[in-house]
Amino acid sequence: MLTRAGTIALRALVELARSPQSVLSGPELAKRQELPEARLEQILLQLRQAHLIEARRGRRGGYRLSRRADDLSVQEVLDAVGGRRQLSLEIESAEGAVGQAGQRLEQQLQQRLQRAMERELSELSVAELLFDQRSWEASLDPDQGLMLG
Repeated sequence: MLTRAGTIALRALVELARSPQSVLSGPELAKRQELPEARLEQILLQLRQAHLIEARRGRRGGYRLSRRADDLSVQEVLDAVGGRRQLSLEIESAEGAVGQAGQRLEQQLQQRLQRAMERELSELSVAELLFDQRSWEASLDPDQGLMLG
């Protein structure tokens, strides 16, 4: 469902959301999220062109979110980088009336699933993904408890 570009973009934005006032360089983002640096730079350019992040030049330059993580939907991010594949069910062709009705039913189901996924992605924010990541990190650390929200 997600392309590699979509996954990289979301991981980068979650890292930027972790310290919203900070400016992080591409190499630092790549290191923190264990992402391929060259591919990340291409994706950061797309995110900047979509006005989801801001770039600062210079020795202390880098990237930061252009607005609050609560206001960035996963759908926006994925749309900016071509980050998802269309849901596709295998639909067999049919000849008879019953077979054609069944085929139409399968097509309708596919359309409903696609709309439900788009609705969910538009309501899910980068801030929620950050919360999920922090919860996973806490659950992996034996000295910390599990974050529940």
